[in-house]
Amino acid sequence: MKKIKLKIEGMHCASCASNIEKSLKKISGIKEANVSLMMKKGFVEVEKEISDEELEKAVARTGYKLTGIERE
Repeated sequence: MKKIKLKIEGMHCASCASNIEKSLKKISGIKEANVSLMMKKGFVEVEKEISDEELEKAVARTGYKLTGIERE
């Protein structure tokens, strides 16, 4: 299982983080998604390769901006 760290801009409450988590979990291949409002980051565990574009779209759908992606 691979882990991906996401930098996210624009969050200002716990509901923001929750909405992003839900959107990320809709992507096929994502097993787990956690978003931290305090750290302005998201952490996802993937079972298969997920494109940067798919991750960007999932975050943008909720009205926020993905500003960085780190793959482990």
